[in-house]
Amino acid sequence: MKEQLIEQAIKMRDRAIAPYSDYKVGSAVLTKSDKIFGGCNIESSSYGLTCCAERIAIYNAISSGHTQFKALAVATNNGGKPCGACRQVIWDLCGDISVYITDNSRNIDTTSSKQLLPNAFDKDSL
Repeated sequence: MKEQLIEQAIKMRDRAIAPYSDYKVGSAVLTKSDKIFGGCNIESSSYGLTCCAERIAIYNAISSGHTQFKALAVATNNGGKPCGACRQVIWDLCGDISVYITDNSRNIDTTSSKQLLPNAFDKDSL
């Protein structure tokens, strides 16, 4: 499943709309029931309205009724990591899951949401 998840993230980059940054990102999330949902970044001329690929993949899965996750893959040209907002959303909605980050050469950096957001602020902090 890891390979399929990463391949879906790579494919999703082709759907990205990034006319301002030209930084296309694809993502895919694997649910507990082994379904894969993809997402891509979509930019707006009002930058604050832009949404990242990681959040779109997770939101696609949730809007389809899935709320438990195993892993997330992110594909960028240079292996860029999720932004801070995405790290928080991944933690809040997915918990501690595996995260696979790949670049154009298909190098894979394996990490986890806990490693990406150590000492996370979450519902237990409220």
